[in-house]
Amino acid sequence: MSLRERVEALTAQQRERYGEPERALFAEFRTALTRGEIRAAERGGDGAWCVNAWVKQGILLGFRMGVLTDMSAHPTLRFFDKDTYPVRPTTLADGVRIVPGGSSIRDGAYVAPGVVCMPPMYVNVGAYVDQGSMIDSHALVGSCAQIGKRVHLSAAAQIGGVLEPVGALPVIIEDEALVGGGCGVYEGTLVRERAVLAAGRSSPGRRRSTIWCAIRCTVGTGTGHSRFPPGRWSYRARAARPVRRPRGGGSPSTRP
Repeated sequence: MSLRERVEALTAQQRERYGEPERALFAEFRTALTRGEIRAAERGGDGAWCVNAWVKQGILLGFRMGVLTDMSAHPTLRFFDKDTYPVRPTTLADGVRIVPGGSSIRDGAYVAPGVVCMPPMYVNVGAYVDQGSMIDSHALVGSCAQIGKRVHLSAAAQIGGVLEPVGALPVIIEDEALVGGGCGVYEGTLVRERAVLAAGRSSPGRRRSTIWCAIRCTVGTGTGHSRFPPGRWSYRARAARPVRRPRGGGSPSTRP
């Protein structure tokens, strides 16, 4: 049986207790996540994203299976978490730059070579961060979030994760996008390649977010998307309206 078939079979059993064979299966699954061999969502050749629900089910299985354990690094620095989700065993050979200062990557997250992690930052399980991206200080990459190549997550950017429901798209930031400082991207939002999200804005939600499209971008939720041609736009949930662009171009304003 494939890894997918074995994970689906185990999750369907809804056990209260798990033995060594089940834990070994989960360890194999978590390793595949960490290596980027499987992921919570994938982009097809037509540009459409598809959820891998079985991967999300496997991640949730790890939480059910796990036992609270002491993960303290020092007697004065105490941590307690499920034993199925320790800190990711990153090595120099991984080619990931982790600047000292309180950052943490959970095991089961894929972080590609060339990624830069500025302190402090956090990457949760199931996240996928592709080559050359930067996770700036105080930034969060939530569970199952998909981050493309050469993406810049500015300081204090919050990329929410969507682990449940298992069939829902996670937050997706495509290649070469820039998420401004203090910007929040939540609830299955899809940001297309080379888009720029202005600092301090959240999407989706009741408040508008300003989006700068160098080429094109799509932002929305799993139930509706708004497509933007090049230019500057004001965005609210499923509706968008153009905002006057300053003469001579220039960077987008952070005002709504």
